[in-house]
Amino acid sequence: MNQVRKADPNNKTVAENRKARFSYEVLDTYETGLVLTGTEVKSLRAGQANIQESYASLEGGEIWLINSYLPEYLQGNRHNHEPRRRRKLLLNKREMAKLGQAVDREGMTMVPLKIYFNDRGRAKLLLAIARGKKLHDKRETEKKRDWAREKGRLLKERG
Repeated sequence: MNQVRKADPNNKTVAENRKARFSYEVLDTYETGLVLTGTEVKSLRAGQANIQESYASLEGGEIWLINSYLPEYLQGNRHNHEPRRRRKLLLNKREMAKLGQAVDREGMTMVPLKIYFNDRGRAKLLLAIARGKKLHDKRETEKKRDWAREKGRLLKERG
């Protein structure tokens, strides 16, 4: 009676910032909502987005996603959106205050990790509070990854 779970078509990752986990030490993550227009949602559903060079900033008591790229929707008309506009992130006040304190006092940064659709079909952003890694930390991460890859190869050869 072992049932295989099918992947939920609504719960899919649209964009992922894979370089962020290499460049930053992720301390905590938050699931945030995004304020989007209709053509932006359609563009996301088509699987087109890029958050590689984006970041989040606290301005005027609100958190904004800056420099994220959502291309224009091809079937959109004159009411299409700007691809690199600033997008408001939806968090409760307590979470915003906690993020603001971490950025101001402790010198951390807010880094978007991925954009995905949750099980209800809503676009969500996984936002991380992170500290930048030094060069030697990055080298250590790379060594661990290479060793894990080599270990897997050795185990596969010996059966």
